[in-house]
Amino acid sequence: MNAKQTEILLKTTNFVKRQVADAEAGHDWQHIQRVLKNAEELLNYEQADTFIVKLGCLLHDIADAKFHDGNEKLGPKQTASFLTALHLEKSVIDEVVYIVKHSSFKSDTISIAEKSIEFQIVQDADRLDALGAIGIARTFNYGGYKNRAIFNAEIPPKTKQSKAEYKASNAPTINHFYEKLLLLKDQMNTKTGKQLAQQRHEFMLQFLNQFYEECGKPNWA
Repeated sequence: MNAKQTEILLKTTNFVKRQVADAEAGHDWQHIQRVLKNAEELLNYEQADTFIVKLGCLLHDIADAKFHDGNEKLGPKQTASFLTALHLEKSVIDEVVYIVKHSSFKSDTISIAEKSIEFQIVQDADRLDALGAIGIARTFNYGGYKNRAIFNAEIPPKTKQSKAEYKASNAPTINHFYEKLLLLKDQMNTKTGKQLAQQRHEFMLQFLNQFYEECGKPNWA
């Protein structure tokens, strides 16, 4: 990257820090940093535009719809406004806005052919942070934030929910493993992302096995 791009990334970092200053702990600045770290690891194995990847990682959660009354247009709008003010090329702005708009779990309705390698890396980096030990921690943190039950053997998960059902769900936190987290390893884009996801997936299975040893295994697990 050149000096101008480095300066823009610094400005973007400061902007994002302000935007997520009061964010729920699973979607805060620490989350953004982990996603960046994951992306940097993926970039060791993939040929991609590092500048676009880092912009996408920094901006992907600046206005997460979960915390803005389900408004999925706000994040892309804020991204476009911020990057336009920095006088970036339209092609760069369009690519980053596209990443912000489509990279989330239930918003992803596009095929792999419609994803640039930069998009694939940002999405994989974000999804890796929803897996493994940190994924478990984030899931229970968000469940507590929403005042959800930890586990209820009488409420089975719904693995084939519509987007509207997924967004409106108040199911116990354990259900989220089956409704999202355990599905992610098969939705990764890059070869390295798939490998890293498999390791974290197996750790989550070990956790669930131990959880059921202590709480009792439901007939749907």
